[in-house]
Amino acid sequence: MNLLAIGWEPELRGLLTVVIAVVILMGSIYLIMLTNMGSRLAFLVVLAGLAGWMMLMGLTWWIYGIGLRGPDPTWQPVAGATVLQETDALRSAGALEVLPEVPADATAREEGELVGEQFREEGWVLLDPSSPAFGQAQATASVFLEEEGAFAAGAYVITDVFDIGGDRYPRVKAGKIPGLTNDSLDFFAFFHEPHYVVAEAAPYVQVRDEPGRAPVSPEIDETRQRQYVYMIRDLGARRQPAVVLTLGGGAIFFALCFLLHRRERHLQENLSNSKAVAAA
Repeated sequence: MNLLAIGWEPELRGLLTVVIAVVILMGSIYLIMLTNMGSRLAFLVVLAGLAGWMMLMGLTWWIYGIGLRGPDPTWQPVAGATVLQETDALRSAGALEVLPEVPADATAREEGELVGEQFREEGWVLLDPSSPAFGQAQATASVFLEEEGAFAAGAYVITDVFDIGGDRYPRVKAGKIPGLTNDSLDFFAFFHEPHYVVAEAAPYVQVRDEPGRAPVSPEIDETRQRQYVYMIRDLGARRQPAVVLTLGGGAIFFALCFLLHRRERHLQENLSNSKAVAAA
């Protein structure tokens, strides 16, 4: 009955798989070396080999960003200023330093164009709608808009996405290294400036669905206010588990190598002393 219970419990089955794998793979190697080295020395050698393998595997994962991975970079809401339903809120939230001058008779589309020009004047970059960065920001902004109840699903469209920041430093200029043709080297640019995006959402005109007729293509409602989603980039920690594995495995590996070296040195000293005593 216990075996049947294990077959239906994924937690126990996974635990047994790991235990069996450890016993068969590492245990078999330990058993072979135990017959030649003894239990203690074989244990140190096998454990040092395992730690060295973990260090090399972690280093490979660290370099290529694969294997054991942490959270990927994502867009996160700016605290207290995520969904901005008024143009004036762009300045109070810190997205814009100066608000554009909007005429009293301007339509929602004209006001949006003035806001877009102000973004570009202050150094924001308008992303290409076909770029992956636009698509990622659009998907995340849609989640925030629907969670906040600003729009229902399918009742709006993300028209523009403005991007600023995200530069890495310190960088080495190409002119300082002879023969270097690239603009800069960023192998050691571990620090980043804050990276922000603002996504502009325009509501659709409400359309009635009539049975038996093809749905009408949605159109932007030019009489309703544009809304904006203010987000900051979270760089994540994709390589953090690999870094911990590499450093931890390396520390254990070199510590065991030191113990093996010290044991070998003491063994040689004892053998030389025994030979000297036997010769006397």
